[in-house]
Amino acid sequence: MTPLPTYDHDLFSDDALLEPFGHHRALRDAGPVVWLSAHEVYAVARYEDVRAVLEDPHTFCSGRGVGLNDFINEGGRGTTLMSDGEEHERQREIIGRPLTPARLAELRPDAQAIADTLVDELVSKGSFEAVSELAGVLPATWVPDLLGWPESGREHLLAWANASFDGLGPLNQRAIAAAEGLLGMTAFAHEVARADLPPGTMAAGVLDAAARGEIEESRCPMLIIDYLAPSLDTTVSAIGNALWLFANHPGQWRQLRDDPSRVKQALNEALRLESPISCFSRITTVDTTVNGVGVPAGSRILVSYASANRDERRWDRADQFDINRESAGHVAFGYGIHACAGMGLARLEGAAILTSLVERVETIELAGPPQRKLNNLIRSFRSLPVRVTAR
Repeated sequence: MTPLPTYDHDLFSDDALLEPFGHHRALRDAGPVVWLSAHEVYAVARYEDVRAVLEDPHTFCSGRGVGLNDFINEGGRGTTLMSDGEEHERQREIIGRPLTPARLAELRPDAQAIADTLVDELVSKGSFEAVSELAGVLPATWVPDLLGWPESGREHLLAWANASFDGLGPLNQRAIAAAEGLLGMTAFAHEVARADLPPGTMAAGVLDAAARGEIEESRCPMLIIDYLAPSLDTTVSAIGNALWLFANHPGQWRQLRDDPSRVKQALNEALRLESPISCFSRITTVDTTVNGVGVPAGSRILVSYASANRDERRWDRADQFDINRESAGHVAFGYGIHACAGMGLARLEGAAILTSLVERVETIELAGPPQRKLNNLIRSFRSLPVRVTAR
């Protein structure tokens, strides 16, 4: 078998989170599987190998947790993200009912109308803070209404979502500091599960499923967390990263402005190049191999989505932003049965914002230095000042 290389750097240090792509390249170059000595886990970072792991949930399971510390993996059991087999299939079917293409198509006009109004106001200002005033608006205001969250507690949603992804990293200071937010989010989920929710909302659908006996009532809070945590930070990240890329690549913006039919393709390219979620992990259920490298049963493997999406073996000019590229094969939302259930809603929100901008904005540029938000798993901005001119 192929010998196992070792990589000694902490992939979750401040420096590595700010500039991760050199580390990802080093992992890809080292081999199909690499031992991360700082975290005592294996890692797969090449596109082909990441896809192979993700499409084999029997060998590489999620039910023992997808985080990199025992506390989050124990606490997260029962969510769709951390389940396998029939349990996962049943839960996924319940939370996916309001997220079918047909249901999302019904939501698209509302999302577009909100985005149009929002972008009109921002373009009239000329300069604005693109995270809080644009990228975060649909996820933090419109989506909670769809989900059915009570008004009380909504002010904490973004902080709780941020904490949930910090908590999925190794047990570093960020993960430890996330504990308070995780407890708050869990308490909120239990409150929602006891509330009289608006009929037709996504969270109400979970309670309805329990009332019909499809799942145990005790499972409702964990399924509500399935909606709560992933519906916010990932979408804010995707929209913010896309704006940053276009501000730094004016030629790409001109191409999109001249051909708005490329919005979906452009969004895929932004997701590929600046993947919102860097990684999750899996546990091997049997002795196995990944591309000829042996991995013992019971091993935890870090699966790097962000690295796979820049793998030179899969993508020509992998580090370049090119909206003409066919990027639909990216794994920014995962792959296989555990791919993000809400990816359709995230794409809908991102496309609505980009469509509004393309119709109204001639140029977009940075109006000041952006500030990255450090999170163990999410790549996003804390602030992104931009300046636009109207068409």
